[in-house]
Amino acid sequence: MLEKFSITTNERNQFIDITTRVKDMLSRSKIENGIVVVYCPHTTAGITINEGADPDVQRDIIGKLKKLIPHNENYYHTEGNSDSHIKCSLIGSAVTLILESSNLVLGTWQSIYFCEFDGPRTRHFYVKVING
Repeated sequence: MLEKFSITTNERNQFIDITTRVKDMLSRSKIENGIVVVYCPHTTAGITINEGADPDVQRDIIGKLKKLIPHNENYYHTEGNSDSHIKCSLIGSAVTLILESSNLVLGTWQSIYFCEFDGPRTRHFYVKVING
């Protein structure tokens, strides 16, 4: 089963918790065991898993990425978003998870995040469930 989701971001750099959307899709799929892939088809946005209990964690990650990879640097790419491409490459465009007994296997504090680095925009991400 494959589902495409739309998401609207409000800031240039932003983490949006998509865990509930993924879990709802898995519930609709009726698949009990398998592999779940969450994939972002954009070159300036990504997907990651990190702590969901404290929003300061996402703010810290974004803050550190901004310091390490500043927006206005002497980049060759002339569209003005080279920093976004680099951040996306570091974070990654997909995560793979385990589905066991109709439950997504995540750690106690883990959540799935859509990571915007070139917003605000309307974006998409995909969730693929492989039965097994």
